[in-house]
Amino acid sequence: MLNNMTDCEEAEGGPNSQGDGNPKESSPFINSSAASDAEKSQQYDGKNMALFEEEMDTSPMVSSLLSSLANYSNLPTGSKEHEEAENNEEGARPSKKPVKVPQLGTLMGVYLPCIQNIFGVILFLRMTWMVGIGGVLGSFIIVFMCCSTTMLTAISMSAIATNGVVPAGGSYYMISRSLGPEFGGAVGICFYLGTTFAGAMYILGCIEILLIYIVPQAAIFKIEGLEGAEAEAALLNNMRVYGTIVLSFMALVVFVGVKYVNKLALVFLACVILSILAVYAGVIKTALDPPVFPVCLLGNRTILSKGYDICAKVIEIDNDTVTTKLWRTFCDSDSINATCDDYFNTNNVTEIQGIPGVTSGILAENLFGNYLEKGMFLEKRGLPSDADPDSPPAGSNRYVLADITSFFTLLVGIYFPSVTGIMAGSNRSGDLRDAQKSIPIGTIAAITTTSIVYMSSVVLFGACIEGVVLRDKFGEGVNGNLVIGTLAWPSPWVIVFGSFFSTCGAGLQSLTGAPRLLQAISRDGIIPFLRVFGHGKANGEPTWALLLTASICEIGIIIASLDAVAPILSMFFLMCYMFVNLACALQTLLRTPNWRPRFKFYHWALSFLGMSLCLSLMFICSWYYAIVAMGIATCIYKYIEFCGAEKEWGDGIRGISLSAARFALMRLEEGPPHTKNWRPQIMVLVSVDAEQNVEQPRLLSLTNQLKAGKGLTIVGTSVQGTFLDNYVESQRADQSLRKLMETEKVKGFSQVVISSNLRDGTSHLVQVGGLGGLKHNTVMVCWPKNWKQPEYHQHFRNFIEVVRETTVASMALLVPKNIHSYPSNGERFTEGHIDVWWIVHDGGMLMLLPFLLRQHKVWRKCKMRIFTVAQMDDNSIQMKKDLIIFLYHLRIDAEVEVVEMHDSDVSAYTYEKTLVMEQRSQILKQMHLTKNEREREIQSITDSSRGSIRRKNQPGLRSQQSMEEASVAEKPEDEVQLIHSKNAASPTSPTSPPAPADKGQTANAEAGKDLFNMKPNQTDLRRMHTAMRLNEVITKKSKEAKLVLLNMPGPPKNRVGDENYMEFLEVLTEGLNRVLLVRGGGREVITIYS
Repeated sequence: MLNNMTDCEEAEGGPNSQGDGNPKESSPFINSSAASDAEKSQQYDGKNMALFEEEMDTSPMVSSLLSSLANYSNLPTGSKEHEEAENNEEGARPSKKPVKVPQLGTLMGVYLPCIQNIFGVILFLRMTWMVGIGGVLGSFIIVFMCCSTTMLTAISMSAIATNGVVPAGGSYYMISRSLGPEFGGAVGICFYLGTTFAGAMYILGCIEILLIYIVPQAAIFKIEGLEGAEAEAALLNNMRVYGTIVLSFMALVVFVGVKYVNKLALVFLACVILSILAVYAGVIKTALDPPVFPVCLLGNRTILSKGYDICAKVIEIDNDTVTTKLWRTFCDSDSINATCDDYFNTNNVTEIQGIPGVTSGILAENLFGNYLEKGMFLEKRGLPSDADPDSPPAGSNRYVLADITSFFTLLVGIYFPSVTGIMAGSNRSGDLRDAQKSIPIGTIAAITTTSIVYMSSVVLFGACIEGVVLRDKFGEGVNGNLVIGTLAWPSPWVIVFGSFFSTCGAGLQSLTGAPRLLQAISRDGIIPFLRVFGHGKANGEPTWALLLTASICEIGIIIASLDAVAPILSMFFLMCYMFVNLACALQTLLRTPNWRPRFKFYHWALSFLGMSLCLSLMFICSWYYAIVAMGIATCIYKYIEFCGAEKEWGDGIRGISLSAARFALMRLEEGPPHTKNWRPQIMVLVSVDAEQNVEQPRLLSLTNQLKAGKGLTIVGTSVQGTFLDNYVESQRADQSLRKLMETEKVKGFSQVVISSNLRDGTSHLVQVGGLGGLKHNTVMVCWPKNWKQPEYHQHFRNFIEVVRETTVASMALLVPKNIHSYPSNGERFTEGHIDVWWIVHDGGMLMLLPFLLRQHKVWRKCKMRIFTVAQMDDNSIQMKKDLIIFLYHLRIDAEVEVVEMHDSDVSAYTYEKTLVMEQRSQILKQMHLTKNEREREIQSITDSSRGSIRRKNQPGLRSQQSMEEASVAEKPEDEVQLIHSKNAASPTSPTSPPAPADKGQTANAEAGKDLFNMKPNQTDLRRMHTAMRLNEVITKKSKEAKLVLLNMPGPPKNRVGDENYMEFLEVLTEGLNRVLLVRGGGREVITIYS
């Protein structure tokens, strides 16, 4: 079944990317065969699989699955075979060479590469100096801390690496797939920068060995005769020039042929191992026969070896006192009576052994630190020194001086790069025969070996070498020898050349690995602006990435100081290791079902300790570099979050989100929110057309403008049909909602339900939207358009049902009218008012909504006005004062106006409008006509009614009304219903016989004539009167307002009056451009208390 499985993963999301644009991990579980039905029937015939043959495309046979799993392999990204496989996938798959099965074991695949990467330039150039400055105890603490950090990181890395197949990509792959694309990209870039600066450090170390210890004569900027800052500047300039030359040469080598770099790797590794063995051999030799290695001191100060030939002021030759070169260095002439330096006159010259040997007891003297300020003399403890504090400072070209100010944290930053390189094994995971076995064993064994070497070196250096020699960074007091070389056996040159070649090799390895790491990140597509670096030569070599790597590496070369570059790469490596530990701790604590590492010797506490150590070391090394590195990582994280590709890698951060969401939802269940925490959690009900496109996009614009409340938003719609038949349409509608939400920048969720009718679908959305305590408390629905037309009658009935349901559920309701005239998110009002008509108290929704709207840039320049209605018996002046005080306590800025509404008689127009409304409602109930006939009938009745309005006699109307009111007053309130509710049984009298079929039209016509003799229901008349009076006042005051908010009356309890209710609302809002009708949810949503 699985006969066309891919053999490798294409991290850049190329041919393996399907569907949603997310790169699919190459997996034996994906079956892409497209066998015909006939082939299937033959294929499964006689295999007892007939019951399952319909599902074989998605559920393969176990035998096929196991066969594909056994043949599943992952190759290192960038290898020739991998590139050929990728290129062939795009074409017709020509026959390709069989891919070679990876054969590397633990020793060659993990252990030795890790050893080579961990041992490096710091061991040879700075280890002795670190022991001299920090002391054996201080240095041992530094080494132990750093080695513990890498060991804990290796344990975490082993757990991640053995949790399934780790394709080529090493640490970047592990972190990105464990912590997600944002963390993965940020840490990947940090790891890339660390590797790149490591290349710069190795090159600087290589140049330092070349110019100071091998061929000092090659210096372009001569140091001879220069003092202090000038000599330092000349040295740095030499480093810059030669560093740039070596960097260019190395980049050219990497560009031309990486295979030569890989072949030379074993040679460079041999150099490292031989050098270390030579040091141990030298230590053993010092115990048996300490070498003669004199160091000259004046008082307790170390003298430059080039300043003397014999360690004495004068010598006796043939009973004649002759001055030495040392005398000439400190005095103005050769004469025995010459004027000499005061310190030279008052102190004796002493010659001591630079390497007294491991049995000499010098360890006690070197046990504690001796930190120096820049320019201080290297002094031996215990020797007398007579210095006049008032004497002028001595020339700096006579003594060995400290070149930098040293302190404990500086030593940590300089030393840490010497323990990096633990990822070398995991980076080669594609080449390993059994990566899940080799990576933990090889990495931990390599760290154990190197840690033992480092810790023993600290003790042995302190036990064998004199303190002033250890603190002599460049060997200026020991004839310019490499200090560690002075200890080596059989010759210092073993160490010099060994360290030179090892640093060259390490630099080449960095320049080879860093571009490939950048290429892998680029091809993942998570950082859009880096995509150009995913391209390379035809064979896959990352040309553009190499160019960028060389450019960044040049920055380190320009810095030129090994001691300044080392803390920079320490930051980036520490950050990478910190996130490896975080990934392991998270996966363990979250107990993800897929977290089943084969490596069992891990624990979340160890990972957490490793993470804490990494973070501590970052700030111990250099707090400002740590902040910069974190700033870079944060910027990349945010960039990927906002601009990067959406990836779903099953990462642990998503697991955290799920756990945190579950915890928060459980907390929300504990009770309703306090008024101070109330915010509109909006369910937006939209409708979709036949193409599943949203019909009211401006609803989402308004929702976005209300989101200063930072509450929940659910955009819901219903699709008519059944789930089995209409699932595809619902998915299309969901995509349409999501797309519109993204366009309108509405952050929330979409929800589509399928129901047999839209009324039930809307009801389901109102009932079941949200989850647990995170449910909507506000519903926003659009005013039904063209509701008076018969074909839209069901729309307004659905609308009124929504109003009723929100009232029962104690939810707030927002109904924007004329939604098409509402502003889009791109518009801006430069002036204008938001008018609030506060007629009845609704819990404060009318106050809160304008405040939220004015937080948005569309409404920010609008001012808020609040109008309230005073009745005849109200004190309007006092009402205004009270309202101003109330708004002051609510911290809301608004103008206040109290509108007085006096009692007035019902106008003739109101009377006739009510009558026409009731007649139309009665006609629609009585007449069972076709659609076209009903429209013509309604039009004729409306025309007749308008004619009757013109014919009415005003005085007659007043008397008629007063008589009607008198008759109604005698009846109880519950009898005052719509007139047609009494007569709804039949259009004819109960005693009359039913009309014959052929006379039906005549009977309907007679009933229509009776309708014109109706009198309007007094409740309807009163409501119409109120609506028109309020509309007059609102139109007068708020005609020019940008938005009017007013209380929405409740729906009638009797469904017979639904159409009249819509008419009342229409009259209430007539003549207003933008109206937002608001119903409160029955609870206070705003408070004056803090």
